[in-house]
Amino acid sequence: MSSRRTRSRQTISSSRITDDQISDLVSKLQSLLPHGAHIQNGNRASSGRVLQETCNYIRSLHREVDDLSEKLSELLSDTDMSSAQAAIIRSMLM
Repeated sequence: MSSRRTRSRQTISSSRITDDQISDLVSKLQSLLPHGAHIQNGNRASSGRVLQETCNYIRSLHREVDDLSEKLSELLSDTDMSSAQAAIIRSMLM
């Protein structure tokens, strides 16, 4: 077998993730979710369930960011930008 093929196969095999690594990554991901979202009766959730809950959680965070951005935009448009309140808002954004 040529040296090029050997290197190609080594790269492919070294880039594969083992079942243990997947399990470890899912456990780490599960630990990042809010507690109520991933624990059922004190048991560890399946990998598929953890991934689904993670997607749901990320979607909810996106909605929350959008809502807060909209509220902030409304607040800034209604606020005199030279006021003390505007200074507080600017300091929080920096």
